[in-house]
Amino acid sequence: MENIHKYNTVDEYNKAMGIETFHPLVTLVDFSKSNFQGEFPEGHSFGFYTIFLKEQKCGDLKYGRNYYDYQEGTLVFLAPDQIVRIENRLPHKPKGWALMFHADLIRGTSLGKAIKDYTFFSYEVFEALHLSEEERKTILECFSNIQSELTHSIDKHSQRLIVSNIELFLNYCTRYYDRQFITRSHVNSDILSRFERLLNDYFNSELPQTEGLPTVKYCADKLHLSANYLGDLLKKETGKSAQEHVQLRLIEAAKEKMYEKDKSISQIAYELGFEYPQYFSRLFKKRTGVTPNEYRSLN
Repeated sequence: MENIHKYNTVDEYNKAMGIETFHPLVTLVDFSKSNFQGEFPEGHSFGFYTIFLKEQKCGDLKYGRNYYDYQEGTLVFLAPDQIVRIENRLPHKPKGWALMFHADLIRGTSLGKAIKDYTFFSYEVFEALHLSEEERKTILECFSNIQSELTHSIDKHSQRLIVSNIELFLNYCTRYYDRQFITRSHVNSDILSRFERLLNDYFNSELPQTEGLPTVKYCADKLHLSANYLGDLLKKETGKSAQEHVQLRLIEAAKEKMYEKDKSISQIAYELGFEYPQYFSRLFKKRTGVTPNEYRSLN
């Protein structure tokens, strides 16, 4: 049976790493000052948001069946209860940081309301954030400000200031991810090409009739990406969401089928993966401005 250790609280993790807990809902761990005792498990799971800044490679970080794009000066984001594994662990002591905060810390705050907008917490494969030296300095400044608040005696301002500094840090990460999408445009172009081929192959097969309409998750899985990463990449590159891309390719497939005069609109809808033809007609009119029958008559 696989050995996976679940850390339910921040304090539990701090004790395992041999460091002091300053706040029960948030911690900032400097691995160079940690003192982990015992055998490392095969995997870890955290009941809170976790961000690793790795400055020295200490093993291959693995999520699910895939490895993170993981090097020195890299940020890795984990949502609560994700399982992360470290394989081929190297013997030296790791360097870097871990910022961990429980959902209860941000509940009722602006960050609590916006946390789902930081979609990189759901990124999975080859999707970590690689920092330039200047970006790394800014991130460490954010960490220094958070640490300063953690070691300050707790007062009525503590939570607001800690959460504000975490939110500032996440906003910088959003900026840097935008930069990374741009600087990796050649990789993104390849993903876009493979995404378009995937949709073409799907609608040219029998899959719509047997599996229904392709979901964004289906496409992302086939491309070995997370759904959020694929959606963010497409939005940055094309201005359209992944769902919009799927619908536009569906409409193109529908237009091609309209020229097959022996097929009714209902039959075309079923062949494209719609359970109810009226949903197809509604979407077609929304995207083209005319109903399927009107389009067929005009052409």
